[in-house]
Amino acid sequence: MEAQYDLSELTGSGSLQVNVYVADAGDPVQNAAVSVTQRGVTEPALQLVTDSSGQTPVVDLAAPPLSYSLSPDNPRPYSEYDVYCNVEGYQPVKIEGVQILPDTQALQNITLRPSVVNRVQPRDIYIDPHTLYGIFPPKIPEDEVKPLPEGQGLVVLPNPVIPEYMVVHLGVPGDSGAQNVWIPFKDYIKNVASCEIYSTWPEQAIRANVLAILSFALNRVYTEWYRGRGYNFTITNSTAFDQAFTYGRNIYERISVVVDELFTTFVTRPGIRQPLFTQFCDGSRVQCPRWLSQWGSKTLSEEGYDALSILRYYYGSNVFLLQATRVSGVPASFPGSNLSVGDTGPAVRTIQEQLNAISDNYPLIPKTRVDGAFGEQTANAVRTFQSIFGLPPNGIVDFPTWYQISNIYVAVERLAEL
Repeated sequence: MEAQYDLSELTGSGSLQVNVYVADAGDPVQNAAVSVTQRGVTEPALQLVTDSSGQTPVVDLAAPPLSYSLSPDNPRPYSEYDVYCNVEGYQPVKIEGVQILPDTQALQNITLRPSVVNRVQPRDIYIDPHTLYGIFPPKIPEDEVKPLPEGQGLVVLPNPVIPEYMVVHLGVPGDSGAQNVWIPFKDYIKNVASCEIYSTWPEQAIRANVLAILSFALNRVYTEWYRGRGYNFTITNSTAFDQAFTYGRNIYERISVVVDELFTTFVTRPGIRQPLFTQFCDGSRVQCPRWLSQWGSKTLSEEGYDALSILRYYYGSNVFLLQATRVSGVPASFPGSNLSVGDTGPAVRTIQEQLNAISDNYPLIPKTRVDGAFGEQTANAVRTFQSIFGLPPNGIVDFPTWYQISNIYVAVERLAEL
Protein backbone atom coordinates (compact mmCIF):
# COMPACT_ATOMS: atom_id res chain seq x y z
CA MET A 1 0.00 0.00 0.00
CA GLU A 2 1.47 3.34 -1.04
CA ALA A 3 1.75 6.39 1.16
CA GLN A 4 -1.30 8.47 1.92
CA TYR A 5 -2.00 11.32 -0.50
CA ASP A 6 -1.03 14.93 0.10
CA LEU A 7 -3.91 17.39 0.58
CA SER A 8 -2.96 19.01 -2.74
CA GLU A 9 -4.07 15.81 -4.46
CA LEU A 10 -7.73 16.34 -3.50
CA THR A 11 -8.72 17.13 -7.06
CA GLY A 12 -12.00 15.21 -6.96
CA SER A 13 -15.32 16.03 -5.31
CA GLY A 14 -17.85 13.98 -3.36
CA SER A 15 -20.86 15.02 -1.31
CA LEU A 16 -22.27 14.50 2.16
CA GLN A 17 -25.69 14.72 3.80
CA VAL A 18 -26.16 14.34 7.56
CA ASN A 19 -29.41 12.98 9.03
CA VAL A 20 -30.13 13.58 12.73
CA TYR A 21 -32.68 11.56 14.76
CA VAL A 22 -33.72 11.03 18.36
CA ALA A 23 -32.45 7.57 19.28
CA ASP A 24 -35.35 6.27 21.32
CA ALA A 25 -38.11 7.39 18.95
CA GLY A 26 -36.52 7.71 15.53
CA ASP A 27 -37.97 11.21 15.17
CA PRO A 28 -36.08 13.71 12.98
CA VAL A 29 -34.44 16.62 14.79
CA GLN A 30 -34.97 20.07 13.28
CA ASN A 31 -32.44 22.90 13.75
CA ALA A 32 -29.65 20.59 14.89
CA ALA A 33 -26.27 22.31 14.60
CA VAL A 34 -23.84 20.21 12.55
CA SER A 35 -20.21 21.12 11.82
CA VAL A 36 -18.04 19.38 9.23
CA THR A 37 -14.25 19.72 9.39
CA GLN A 38 -11.72 18.26 6.98
CA ARG A 39 -8.97 16.35 8.75
CA GLY A 40 -5.56 17.98 8.50
CA VAL A 41 -6.98 21.37 7.56
CA THR A 42 -7.12 24.43 9.84
CA GLU A 43 -9.88 26.24 7.94
CA PRO A 44 -13.11 26.98 9.86
CA ALA A 45 -15.60 24.15 9.98
CA LEU A 46 -18.54 24.07 7.58
CA GLN A 47 -21.64 24.94 9.64
CA LEU A 48 -24.93 23.25 8.75
CA VAL A 49 -28.46 23.15 10.22
CA THR A 50 -31.02 20.36 9.80
CA ASP A 51 -34.47 20.95 8.31
CA SER A 52 -37.83 19.59 9.47
CA SER A 53 -36.84 16.15 8.14
CA GLY A 54 -33.69 16.15 10.28
CA GLN A 55 -31.50 16.52 7.19
CA THR A 56 -28.73 18.97 6.37
CA PRO A 57 -28.32 20.29 2.85
CA VAL A 58 -26.18 18.12 0.57
CA VAL A 59 -22.72 19.70 0.54
CA ASP A 60 -19.83 19.13 -1.86
CA LEU A 61 -16.52 18.15 -0.26
CA ALA A 62 -13.01 17.68 -1.60
CA ALA A 63 -11.97 14.10 -2.38
CA PRO A 64 -9.10 12.30 -4.14
CA PRO A 65 -9.25 11.55 -7.87
CA LEU A 66 -11.74 8.90 -8.97
CA SER A 67 -8.93 6.73 -10.34
CA TYR A 68 -7.63 6.03 -6.82
CA SER A 69 -10.70 3.90 -6.03
CA LEU A 70 -10.69 1.98 -9.31
CA SER A 71 -7.56 -0.14 -8.84
CA PRO A 72 -5.67 -1.58 -5.86
CA ASP A 73 -2.37 -0.30 -4.44
CA ASN A 74 -3.25 3.36 -4.93
CA PRO A 75 -3.07 6.07 -2.28
CA ARG A 76 -6.10 6.30 -0.01
CA PRO A 77 -9.09 6.85 -2.33
CA TYR A 78 -11.26 8.77 0.14
CA SER A 79 -10.83 11.96 2.15
CA GLU A 80 -11.75 12.11 5.84
CA TYR A 81 -13.94 14.57 7.70
CA ASP A 82 -15.00 14.95 11.31
CA VAL A 83 -18.69 15.64 11.96
CA TYR A 84 -19.89 17.18 15.21
CA CYS A 85 -23.56 17.50 16.21
CA ASN A 86 -24.83 19.47 19.18
CA VAL A 87 -28.49 19.89 20.20
CA GLU A 88 -29.65 21.35 23.50
CA GLY A 89 -30.92 18.65 25.84
CA TYR A 90 -28.97 15.87 24.08
CA GLN A 91 -25.50 14.43 24.41
CA PRO A 92 -23.19 15.84 21.71
CA VAL A 93 -21.95 13.39 19.08
CA LYS A 94 -18.58 13.50 17.32
CA ILE A 95 -17.89 11.19 14.38
CA GLU A 96 -14.24 10.99 13.38
CA GLY A 97 -13.14 9.92 9.93
CA VAL A 98 -16.28 10.15 7.76
CA GLN A 99 -15.11 8.81 4.40
CA ILE A 100 -15.84 10.86 1.26
CA LEU A 101 -15.35 9.15 -2.08
CA PRO A 102 -15.41 11.13 -5.33
CA ASP A 103 -18.50 11.30 -7.54
CA THR A 104 -20.74 9.71 -4.91
CA GLN A 105 -22.91 10.88 -2.01
CA ALA A 106 -22.12 9.84 1.54
CA LEU A 107 -24.93 9.60 4.10
CA GLN A 108 -24.13 10.06 7.80
CA ASN A 109 -26.88 9.18 10.27
CA ILE A 110 -26.60 10.52 13.82
CA THR A 111 -28.81 9.30 16.67
CA LEU A 112 -29.06 11.55 19.71
CA ARG A 113 -29.45 10.42 23.30
CA PRO A 114 -30.81 12.61 26.10
CA SER A 115 -28.02 14.43 27.93
CA VAL A 116 -26.83 13.05 31.26
CA VAL A 117 -26.34 15.36 34.25
CA ASN A 118 -22.71 16.50 34.60
CA ARG A 119 -21.74 14.77 31.36
CA VAL A 120 -20.35 17.24 28.85
CA GLN A 121 -18.00 15.05 26.80
CA PRO A 122 -19.35 14.15 23.36
CA ARG A 123 -20.16 10.58 22.42
CA ASP A 124 -17.27 9.74 20.08
CA ILE A 125 -17.56 7.39 17.11
CA TYR A 126 -14.38 6.52 15.22
CA ILE A 127 -14.71 5.11 11.70
CA ASP A 128 -12.17 2.40 10.94
CA PRO A 129 -10.17 2.54 7.69
CA HIS A 130 -11.89 0.93 4.72
CA THR A 131 -11.04 -2.78 4.41
CA LEU A 132 -9.70 -2.30 0.86
CA TYR A 133 -7.21 0.26 2.21
CA GLY A 134 -6.48 -0.64 5.84
CA ILE A 135 -4.90 -3.81 7.19
CA PHE A 136 -7.34 -6.38 8.57
CA PRO A 137 -7.08 -10.10 9.43
CA PRO A 138 -8.04 -12.36 6.49
CA LYS A 139 -11.12 -14.58 6.79
CA ILE A 140 -10.62 -17.95 8.43
CA PRO A 141 -12.04 -20.47 5.90
CA GLU A 142 -15.26 -22.30 6.75
CA ASP A 143 -17.50 -24.77 4.94
CA GLU A 144 -19.91 -23.00 2.60
CA VAL A 145 -22.77 -25.29 3.73
CA LYS A 146 -23.21 -25.55 7.48
CA PRO A 147 -24.71 -28.24 9.71
CA LEU A 148 -28.14 -27.21 10.93
CA PRO A 149 -28.93 -26.61 14.61
CA GLU A 150 -29.43 -29.76 16.63
CA GLY A 151 -32.95 -31.16 16.69
CA GLN A 152 -35.26 -31.58 13.74
CA GLY A 153 -38.40 -30.04 15.25
CA LEU A 154 -37.56 -26.50 14.26
CA VAL A 155 -40.55 -24.22 13.73
CA VAL A 156 -39.42 -20.66 13.04
CA LEU A 157 -36.52 -21.46 10.72
CA PRO A 158 -37.64 -24.19 8.32
CA ASN A 159 -36.58 -21.75 5.61
CA PRO A 160 -34.24 -18.74 5.52
CA VAL A 161 -35.69 -15.56 7.00
CA ILE A 162 -34.80 -11.87 7.14
CA PRO A 163 -34.54 -10.87 10.81
CA GLU A 164 -35.69 -7.49 12.03
CA TYR A 165 -32.33 -6.95 13.77
CA MET A 166 -28.80 -8.28 13.66
CA VAL A 167 -27.08 -8.49 17.04
CA VAL A 168 -23.47 -7.59 16.16
CA HIS A 169 -20.63 -8.41 18.55
CA LEU A 170 -17.95 -5.70 18.26
CA GLY A 171 -14.99 -8.03 18.64
CA VAL A 172 -13.86 -11.60 18.11
CA PRO A 173 -16.33 -14.25 19.32
CA GLY A 174 -14.49 -15.04 22.56
CA ASP A 175 -14.08 -11.41 23.67
CA SER A 176 -16.64 -11.27 26.49
CA GLY A 177 -15.87 -7.60 27.12
CA ALA A 178 -16.87 -6.49 23.62
CA GLN A 179 -20.20 -4.71 23.19
CA ASN A 180 -23.22 -6.18 21.40
CA VAL A 181 -25.21 -3.70 19.31
CA TRP A 182 -28.68 -4.19 17.81
CA ILE A 183 -28.81 -3.04 14.19
CA PRO A 184 -31.80 -3.14 11.80
CA PHE A 185 -30.99 -5.76 9.17
CA LYS A 186 -30.88 -3.46 6.14
CA ASP A 187 -28.75 -0.94 8.04
CA TYR A 188 -26.33 -3.73 8.91
CA ILE A 189 -25.96 -4.77 5.25
CA LYS A 190 -25.49 -1.14 4.11
CA ASN A 191 -22.83 -0.64 6.76
CA VAL A 192 -20.92 -3.81 5.82
CA ALA A 193 -21.06 -3.04 2.08
CA SER A 194 -19.79 0.50 2.75
CA CYS A 195 -16.90 -1.02 4.74
CA GLU A 196 -16.06 -3.73 2.20
CA ILE A 197 -16.34 -2.18 -1.31
CA TYR A 198 -16.15 1.25 -2.94
CA SER A 199 -19.38 2.88 -4.06
CA THR A 200 -17.54 4.24 -7.11
CA TRP A 201 -17.48 0.77 -8.68
CA PRO A 202 -19.81 -0.30 -11.52
CA GLU A 203 -23.35 -1.19 -10.43
CA GLN A 204 -23.12 -4.89 -11.28
CA ALA A 205 -20.01 -5.26 -9.10
CA ILE A 206 -21.82 -3.52 -6.23
CA ARG A 207 -24.84 -5.81 -6.69
CA ALA A 208 -22.72 -8.98 -6.76
CA ASN A 209 -20.88 -7.98 -3.58
CA VAL A 210 -24.10 -6.99 -1.79
CA LEU A 211 -25.59 -10.39 -2.65
CA ALA A 212 -22.50 -12.13 -1.25
CA ILE A 213 -22.69 -10.02 1.93
CA LEU A 214 -26.42 -10.80 2.28
CA SER A 215 -25.95 -14.55 1.84
CA PHE A 216 -23.05 -14.61 4.30
CA ALA A 217 -25.14 -12.83 6.95
CA LEU A 218 -28.27 -14.91 6.34
CA ASN A 219 -26.26 -18.12 6.65
CA ARG A 220 -25.26 -17.00 10.14
CA VAL A 221 -28.93 -16.29 10.94
CA TYR A 222 -30.34 -19.50 9.46
CA THR A 223 -27.80 -21.86 11.02
CA GLU A 224 -27.83 -19.97 14.36
CA TRP A 225 -24.07 -20.31 14.15
CA TYR A 226 -23.09 -18.35 17.24
CA ARG A 227 -26.16 -18.94 19.39
CA GLY A 228 -25.68 -22.67 18.85
CA ARG A 229 -22.27 -22.24 20.46
CA GLY A 230 -23.60 -20.46 23.52
CA TYR A 231 -23.08 -16.84 22.39
CA ASN A 232 -25.79 -14.18 22.64
CA PHE A 233 -25.21 -12.50 19.27
CA THR A 234 -25.86 -13.15 15.58
CA ILE A 235 -22.53 -12.18 14.03
CA THR A 236 -19.25 -10.43 14.82
CA ASN A 237 -17.49 -7.51 13.15
CA SER A 238 -14.16 -9.36 12.99
CA THR A 239 -12.98 -9.91 9.42
CA ALA A 240 -11.22 -13.08 10.60
CA PHE A 241 -14.58 -14.64 11.42
CA ASP A 242 -17.24 -12.60 9.64
CA GLN A 243 -17.59 -9.31 7.74
CA ALA A 244 -16.36 -5.80 8.50
CA PHE A 245 -18.81 -3.56 10.38
CA THR A 246 -18.08 -0.19 11.99
CA TYR A 247 -20.75 1.01 14.38
CA GLY A 248 -22.00 4.48 13.43
CA ARG A 249 -20.07 4.86 10.17
CA ASN A 250 -21.33 6.67 7.07
CA ILE A 251 -22.84 4.73 4.19
CA TYR A 252 -23.22 5.63 0.50
CA GLU A 253 -26.34 6.43 -1.47
CA ARG A 254 -25.48 4.09 -4.38
CA ILE A 255 -24.98 1.18 -1.99
CA SER A 256 -28.12 2.07 -0.03
CA VAL A 257 -30.28 1.95 -3.17
CA VAL A 258 -28.94 -1.50 -4.14
CA VAL A 259 -29.49 -2.92 -0.64
CA ASP A 260 -33.05 -1.57 -0.53
CA GLU A 261 -33.75 -3.53 -3.72
CA LEU A 262 -31.94 -6.78 -2.90
CA PHE A 263 -32.13 -7.19 0.88
CA THR A 264 -34.44 -10.25 0.81
CA THR A 265 -32.33 -12.06 -1.83
CA PHE A 266 -29.64 -14.66 -1.17
CA VAL A 267 -27.36 -17.05 -3.05
CA THR A 268 -27.83 -20.81 -2.78
CA ARG A 269 -27.30 -24.11 -4.60
CA PRO A 270 -29.66 -26.90 -5.69
CA GLY A 271 -30.45 -29.37 -2.92
CA ILE A 272 -29.83 -27.12 0.07
CA ARG A 273 -32.21 -24.80 1.93
CA GLN A 274 -29.69 -22.53 3.55
CA PRO A 275 -28.10 -19.41 2.09
CA LEU A 276 -24.63 -20.18 0.81
CA PHE A 277 -21.81 -19.09 3.10
CA THR A 278 -20.38 -16.77 0.46
CA GLN A 279 -16.87 -16.00 1.68
CA PHE A 280 -14.82 -13.37 -0.13
CA CYS A 281 -11.50 -11.54 -0.07
CA ASP A 282 -10.05 -8.44 -1.70
CA GLY A 283 -8.28 -10.47 -4.41
CA SER A 284 -5.21 -8.24 -4.39
CA ARG A 285 -3.40 -8.42 -1.06
CA VAL A 286 -5.21 -11.68 -0.20
CA GLN A 287 -5.92 -14.40 -2.77
CA CYS A 288 -8.92 -16.77 -2.43
CA PRO A 289 -9.36 -18.93 -5.56
CA ARG A 290 -12.72 -20.48 -4.55
CA TRP A 291 -14.23 -17.30 -3.12
CA LEU A 292 -15.40 -14.04 -4.62
CA SER A 293 -12.58 -11.59 -5.31
CA GLN A 294 -13.75 -8.04 -4.61
CA TRP A 295 -11.35 -6.40 -7.04
CA GLY A 296 -11.94 -9.23 -9.49
CA SER A 297 -15.70 -8.61 -9.38
CA LYS A 298 -15.07 -5.02 -10.44
CA THR A 299 -12.98 -6.19 -13.40
CA LEU A 300 -15.63 -8.71 -14.47
CA SER A 301 -18.35 -6.06 -14.33
CA GLU A 302 -16.27 -3.86 -16.61
CA GLU A 303 -16.08 -6.81 -19.02
CA GLY A 304 -19.88 -6.99 -19.19
CA TYR A 305 -20.70 -9.61 -16.54
CA ASP A 306 -23.93 -9.05 -14.63
CA ALA A 307 -24.17 -9.69 -10.89
CA LEU A 308 -25.35 -13.32 -11.13
CA SER A 309 -22.70 -14.12 -13.73
CA ILE A 310 -20.05 -12.69 -11.42
CA LEU A 311 -21.30 -14.87 -8.56
CA ARG A 312 -21.31 -17.95 -10.81
CA TYR A 313 -17.78 -17.17 -11.97
CA TYR A 314 -16.56 -17.50 -8.39
CA TYR A 315 -18.97 -19.86 -6.63
CA GLY A 316 -19.85 -22.16 -9.52
CA SER A 317 -22.31 -22.26 -12.42
CA ASN A 318 -25.09 -23.90 -10.37
CA VAL A 319 -25.64 -21.11 -7.84
CA PHE A 320 -28.92 -19.22 -8.11
CA LEU A 321 -30.90 -16.56 -6.23
CA LEU A 322 -33.85 -17.06 -3.87
CA GLN A 323 -36.01 -14.79 -1.73
CA ALA A 324 -36.33 -15.01 2.05
CA THR A 325 -39.34 -13.91 4.08
CA ARG A 326 -39.17 -11.17 6.71
CA VAL A 327 -39.83 -11.90 10.38
CA SER A 328 -39.93 -9.72 13.49
CA GLY A 329 -37.29 -9.69 16.17
CA VAL A 330 -34.18 -11.85 16.18
CA PRO A 331 -35.29 -15.36 15.25
CA ALA A 332 -34.19 -18.35 17.28
CA SER A 333 -35.62 -21.77 16.64
CA PHE A 334 -38.42 -22.99 18.88
CA PRO A 335 -37.00 -26.24 20.28
CA GLY A 336 -39.86 -28.26 18.79
CA SER A 337 -41.54 -29.23 22.04
CA ASN A 338 -42.80 -27.29 25.06
CA LEU A 339 -40.43 -26.48 27.91
CA SER A 340 -41.59 -27.17 31.46
CA VAL A 341 -40.36 -28.16 34.91
CA GLY A 342 -37.72 -30.88 34.66
CA ASP A 343 -36.38 -29.88 31.23
CA THR A 344 -32.73 -28.92 30.80
CA GLY A 345 -30.48 -27.63 28.05
CA PRO A 346 -29.55 -24.55 25.95
CA ALA A 347 -33.19 -23.65 25.14
CA VAL A 348 -33.98 -23.40 28.86
CA ARG A 349 -30.92 -21.22 29.39
CA THR A 350 -32.06 -18.95 26.54
CA ILE A 351 -35.46 -18.46 28.21
CA GLN A 352 -33.85 -17.78 31.58
CA GLU A 353 -31.49 -15.17 30.13
CA GLN A 354 -34.27 -13.43 28.23
CA LEU A 355 -36.67 -13.38 31.17
CA ASN A 356 -33.97 -11.88 33.40
CA ALA A 357 -33.35 -9.13 30.84
CA ILE A 358 -37.09 -8.45 30.52
CA SER A 359 -37.44 -8.25 34.32
CA ASP A 360 -35.25 -5.12 34.32
CA ASN A 361 -38.17 -3.35 32.63
CA TYR A 362 -40.96 -5.45 34.16
CA PRO A 363 -39.88 -5.90 37.81
CA LEU A 364 -42.88 -8.07 38.69
CA ILE A 365 -41.13 -10.87 36.81
CA PRO A 366 -38.79 -12.50 39.36
CA LYS A 367 -35.15 -13.05 38.49
CA THR A 368 -34.25 -16.67 37.90
CA ARG A 369 -30.97 -18.55 38.10
CA VAL A 370 -29.41 -19.06 34.65
CA ASP A 371 -28.38 -22.69 34.81
CA GLY A 372 -30.22 -24.37 31.94
CA ALA A 373 -32.47 -26.29 34.37
CA PHE A 374 -36.22 -25.58 34.28
CA GLY A 375 -37.23 -25.58 37.96
CA GLU A 376 -40.05 -23.96 39.93
CA GLN A 377 -38.17 -20.65 39.99
CA THR A 378 -38.16 -20.53 36.19
CA ALA A 379 -41.78 -21.70 36.01
CA ASN A 380 -42.81 -18.86 38.34
CA ALA A 381 -41.03 -16.31 36.13
CA VAL A 382 -42.76 -17.77 33.06
CA ARG A 383 -46.19 -17.62 34.73
CA THR A 384 -45.70 -13.98 35.71
CA PHE A 385 -44.61 -13.12 32.17
CA GLN A 386 -47.64 -14.90 30.74
CA SER A 387 -49.99 -13.01 33.07
CA ILE A 388 -48.52 -9.64 32.10
CA PHE A 389 -48.70 -10.31 28.36
CA GLY A 390 -52.11 -11.97 28.12
CA LEU A 391 -51.08 -15.61 27.78
CA PRO A 392 -52.47 -18.55 29.77
CA PRO A 393 -50.40 -18.51 33.01
CA ASN A 394 -49.50 -22.19 33.06
CA GLY A 395 -45.72 -21.82 33.51
CA ILE A 396 -45.05 -23.78 30.31
CA VAL A 397 -43.01 -22.31 27.47
CA ASP A 398 -45.09 -23.31 24.48
CA PHE A 399 -44.83 -21.91 20.95
CA PRO A 400 -46.75 -18.63 21.63
CA THR A 401 -44.88 -18.02 24.89
CA TRP A 402 -41.47 -18.67 23.30
CA TYR A 403 -42.03 -16.02 20.63
CA GLN A 404 -43.68 -13.51 22.91
CA ILE A 405 -40.66 -13.75 25.23
CA SER A 406 -38.40 -13.36 22.18
CA ASN A 407 -40.28 -10.30 20.90
CA ILE A 408 -40.33 -8.53 24.29
CA TYR A 409 -36.68 -9.38 24.82
CA VAL A 410 -35.81 -7.72 21.49
CA ALA A 411 -37.73 -4.59 22.50
CA VAL A 412 -36.08 -4.18 25.91
CA GLU A 413 -32.60 -4.94 24.59
CA ARG A 414 -33.01 -2.28 21.90
CA LEU A 415 -34.00 0.25 24.58
CA ALA A 416 -30.98 -0.71 26.66
CA GLU A 417 -28.58 -0.29 23.72
CA LEU A 418 -29.85 3.15 22.67
